[in-house]
Amino acid sequence: MVFPCTKCGACCRTLKHVPVLSSYDTGNGVCRYLKNNLCSIYENRPLICNVEKMYAAYFREIMTEDEFVSVNAEACIQIAERFTGDFAR
Repeated sequence: MVFPCTKCGACCRTLKHVPVLSSYDTGNGVCRYLKNNLCSIYENRPLICNVEKMYAAYFREIMTEDEFVSVNAEACIQIAERFTGDFAR
């Protein structure tokens, strides 16, 4: 299963909730590498920003990849809903 990113940018606009990414925060919760609603360092983004690599590094012993993608997809929807107030499932 591939992570169904909608490229809404909500996760990149809520860094204040992710202490490990504090050095990426421009001071208002927005990632300094978010350009035109896309990650300008996508190929070299932090591990926490890469669902597939996070699964392989930390979660493959705990759950299936499909379960991990599903959990992250639901979290993504919740972040988008809180950020925008609206999100189509």
